[in-house]
Amino acid sequence: MPKLKSRKAAAKRFSRSGSGKLMRRKAFKNHMLQHKSSARKRRITGLTLVHERDAENVELMLPYL
Repeated sequence: MPKLKSRKAAAKRFSRSGSGKLMRRKAFKNHMLQHKSSARKRRITGLTLVHERDAENVELMLPYL
């Protein structure tokens, strides 16, 4: 059976946690940060889990993750 290709865009955006769950970055932290409060910016920093309904699609895009 041939090797499967990963979707490179997805490979840059998702990773696995130590327990094997899929992790993603939170949205709204790219630009126009001057009008967002420090508390809001702090809340959207860091990683969070991919929702279970989306996890199946992400795993299809990344067969070897």
